[in-house]
Amino acid sequence: MNAIRSDFPLLQTTLNEYPLVYLDNAATTQKPKVVLDTLYQFYAQEYASVGRGLYALAENATARYEAARATAAAFIGAQPQDIVFTSGSTHGMNMLAHGWGNAHIKAGDEIILAEWEHHSTLLPWQHLAAEKKAKIVYIPVFPDGALDYASYEELLNARTKVVVISHVSNVFGTTIAIERIAQQAKAVGAHFFLDAAQSVPHGMVNVQDITVDALVFSGHKMCGPTGIGVLYLNGALQKSMPAYHLGGGMVYEASFTSSSWRPAPHRFEAGTPPFVQAIGLAAAMTYLTQKVNFKQMRAQEAELCSRLIKGLALMPRAQVHGPRTQLQQQGHLVSFSLSGVPAHDAAALLGAHGICVRAGNLCAQPLAKKLGLEGLIRASFYIYNTADDVDLLLQGIEEVLRVL
Repeated sequence: MNAIRSDFPLLQTTLNEYPLVYLDNAATTQKPKVVLDTLYQFYAQEYASVGRGLYALAENATARYEAARATAAAFIGAQPQDIVFTSGSTHGMNMLAHGWGNAHIKAGDEIILAEWEHHSTLLPWQHLAAEKKAKIVYIPVFPDGALDYASYEELLNARTKVVVISHVSNVFGTTIAIERIAQQAKAVGAHFFLDAAQSVPHGMVNVQDITVDALVFSGHKMCGPTGIGVLYLNGALQKSMPAYHLGGGMVYEASFTSSSWRPAPHRFEAGTPPFVQAIGLAAAMTYLTQKVNFKQMRAQEAELCSRLIKGLALMPRAQVHGPRTQLQQQGHLVSFSLSGVPAHDAAALLGAHGICVRAGNLCAQPLAKKLGLEGLIRASFYIYNTADDVDLLLQGIEEVLRVL
């Protein structure tokens, strides 16, 4: 990871005259020079719209865009026709809820979510359930961050139409037993959708190895640009999911009285798509594929989690919130609190010393309210983080505890 750091320009800078310690990777990751160069090169020397023009620039742009789709597909073991480009995980989840869900969820149906879901998953399904007079039921989450699998089994029934869950909790860092969840959903005839925003960037997803109807993830959490994400739809779901957005680009034929759509994935990509961002994402995925051994990366991230957890254990006022043993074996983030210190105050003081962490309810307010968590501090790791980053964070926390 030390060698990789040199590929990221921002990591060579300082913040408030302190070395930059960037530990907010679960929110967004830094960008390697190759991605920045790809974006600049395309905008400066290759830019034209996709799918419409017959001149060389437009044809090249279209080819680059479709090549990006193939790269994204290969990254998760899918086929290009299964990949829909979105603006991010939130957009993809809204497409599932208000596209597939609007067509298939009816009054009295049940939707299963976990209590830890990010607002980007919770709110679209909550809104749909209210519209359709359906019911959301929640898989309980224990205070230590573990999922209550026994309760999940009891929640499943003939009314369950879809199970939607995060592969890795952005609050606790918990990794679910994905195939167990999926197979039990399928046993009652339910669909299974996955929020993979916290797992795809760490090389944890191959759709050939898991049972999933759809999944979403974001490019900016894996060294890519903002404004780009992926919605994976398996073939059966593509056929049963109507177009969500309507407009140019997805039309096969239109008249004054009716219209028909192109096949998937273009049927789900109305308007000018985020093609430059997709090209940037492809550059990021290529970079990760060529530079990173994901098994070693995950092991290193778990070592950093372990180092941080052990350091916090030596501080009587610090408490880790999450499955410690699992995080030390396969985690990439650690959430904690400091007794008597508001999370935002701690994060602000750490930030003043160049240490970037996340603080608050982590976009999971219902869970925070249920567990009585006034606010958490989250440190999250990626390919460029080192043991020195953890040590500087621990020194910063000791300073926070001295001052506050």
